[in-house]
Amino acid sequence: MAATVRVRSAVLAAAVGISAIGAVVWSNRSTNATPDAVLDEPGEYQEPSGSTNPPLPTDRLPAVTLSDAAGQPVELRSDGRPMVVNLWFSTCAPCAKELAEFAAVDADLGEKVRFIGVDPFDTPAAMTQFAAARGVTYELLRDPGESLGQALDVVAYPVTLLVAADGTILAETGPMSGEVLRKRIEVLFP
Repeated sequence: MAATVRVRSAVLAAAVGISAIGAVVWSNRSTNATPDAVLDEPGEYQEPSGSTNPPLPTDRLPAVTLSDAAGQPVELRSDGRPMVVNLWFSTCAPCAKELAEFAAVDADLGEKVRFIGVDPFDTPAAMTQFAAARGVTYELLRDPGESLGQALDVVAYPVTLLVAADGTILAETGPMSGEVLRKRIEVLFP
């Protein structure tokens, strides 16, 4: 019986020793690891101010067929007014922030400029509910095949296109406030 107690004590001591050595090795590895990013100067995180997408491969709004919330095909083209075409989806945090602000700009300038929201990922119900909760009343289209995004080489959302009445893309941006959008519309579409 005494031998069994000694064996158990020796096994327990060995396990504690191995655990302690493992903890020291792990601690040294994690404290000596190379950080993911190093700031030159301390600061606060800010959302990127410009688009992280590559330059547009075209200066024309691509001729693509999208669908409305009912699943009916819709050709993406001008109705004679300049357009704000915003590519977004519901789980994109910057997209959610933008939608409410864009809805306010549309409420003021929607007669002058046609607003279109294009969602490549959500179901029709999710798209309309999410947008409605943010005050969006402008046209919403689905692009489940990502035809527009692929034609424009979109890799990061949101993307906003400011398009002249003739289909020329005058500007492309990433996340943008309603105030900046309003100023751009005033400059590009006086």
